[in-house]
Amino acid sequence: MAATSFHQAIGSIHAHGCHSSFGSQNGIRNLSVNMISRGFDVDVRLVARGNCSSGSWKLSVTHASGSHSSVADPVQIPSKNNSSDSKKKPHETALILIRHGESLWNEKNLFTGCVDVPLTQKGVEEAIEAGKRICNIPVDMIYTSALIRAQMTAMLAMTQHRRKKVPIITHSESEQAQRWSQIYSEETKKQSIPVIAAWQLNERMYGELQGLNKQETADRFGKEKVHEWRRSYDIPPPNGESLEMCAQRAVAYFKEQIEPQLLRGKNVMIAAHGNSLRSIIMYLDKLTSQEVISLELSTGIPMLYIFRDGKFIRRGSPVGPSEAGVYAYTKSLALYRQKLDEMFH
Repeated sequence: MAATSFHQAIGSIHAHGCHSSFGSQNGIRNLSVNMISRGFDVDVRLVARGNCSSGSWKLSVTHASGSHSSVADPVQIPSKNNSSDSKKKPHETALILIRHGESLWNEKNLFTGCVDVPLTQKGVEEAIEAGKRICNIPVDMIYTSALIRAQMTAMLAMTQHRRKKVPIITHSESEQAQRWSQIYSEETKKQSIPVIAAWQLNERMYGELQGLNKQETADRFGKEKVHEWRRSYDIPPPNGESLEMCAQRAVAYFKEQIEPQLLRGKNVMIAAHGNSLRSIIMYLDKLTSQEVISLELSTGIPMLYIFRDGKFIRRGSPVGPSEAGVYAYTKSLALYRQKLDEMFH
């Protein structure tokens, strides 16, 4: 599982040229690390410039192998005497997509659409498990739909995050709502994550099918007709949305509101729904309309994308791995960086 301990992730550490206390001996120094975790092998090298006490250290991945290759660029670790390093924006940011956990109408096999139905106990557990899988991936902003099942999923997932920041729903629907929900402590703001709820990320609106049992609907209208409504790209159910119509609003919102945050260096999580997320994945992975209609997303399974140089690199599987191996490298590297911070600062 992704919960790989630090001593399992770090295989060996060799230092050359530096005193064990990282003292003032001059010259070029390096610290080579071999990280071994389930399914991959990573070599990491630290190189010091100047003396060991005041030089800047650079972490770089020199080799990675296994079923999931690294997408991490070298990360500059700031020294105490070089404050400008800490102001540098990261080379890449994380985008996490999570379909909400099982809802009460999922359990009853009813068409849900935009009806605001909460999670089942299983859905709650799925959201918590999703949080465990992403607990070491940084999250700076959260976007959800306006529906409670997506918001519950986001909130429950963040209870498992190692940074223990508090997700807080922002209210911008009116000037009074903004004023009444304002936070006046800067320190508290630093320990919070803004959560933006947007109707554009809502599930596809199923029109006159909402609330109907899926099997009974198939018996009533015919399996082929119901399958056409559910799985075609551009044919909507009666008085409802097609996937194409859902994609128009979801992708437009992603481009206008979410992508600019990634460009600013923010790590973003989106908790939404099967069809709104399929629409966004269609944009990210450049899928055709025929490819996207066969795309299935499991409830409560997070997907990870890396946004780098204006491109999205998928690290996860839409159907979700049986084991969270896709996140193992991320966790090992995150733990390693944490140890480095403790060593040098």
